[in-house]
Amino acid sequence: MEFRAQTRFVRVSPQKARLVLNLIRGQRVEEALNTLAFTKKRVAARIEKLLRSAVENANYLSTEKNIDVDLDNLYVKQAVANDGPRMKRIRPAPMGRAYRYVRRIAHIEILLAERGKNGIQALGASTDTEPSKTAPKAKKAAKKSTRKKTASKA
Repeated sequence: MEFRAQTRFVRVSPQKARLVLNLIRGQRVEEALNTLAFTKKRVAARIEKLLRSAVENANYLSTEKNIDVDLDNLYVKQAVANDGPRMKRIRPAPMGRAYRYVRRIAHIEILLAERGKNGIQALGASTDTEPSKTAPKAKKAAKKSTRKKTASKA
């Protein structure tokens, strides 16, 4: 089960928000809250509030909707900062000119999920422990055959 919280129109550039979100992605919720509490970025307080909101969403579903959720096993599955609308502004410049600049806005979204019973969650990892040894040889053979064909055409 996944639990989501989002905040929109945050007055911070998405690039700066992504710096903080990269710190907490994949962490348990408790560790992520500790990380955000000691991060010196201004946006960390907004992200911490958003993370707490996602945890409360999970808590609400577990109590009111009778969904079995262990809040201790939640982790940050996805944390994204997307672009919002941009505010175009003008700064006075010398000799009566004007310079344009842009104030960026971010839409931030956090997705929480519950880890498996044993605490191990594969994030896109395959179960195959040994890589296939035949695939590279087939690629090399295909490259050699195309090289010969192109050389014979010339």
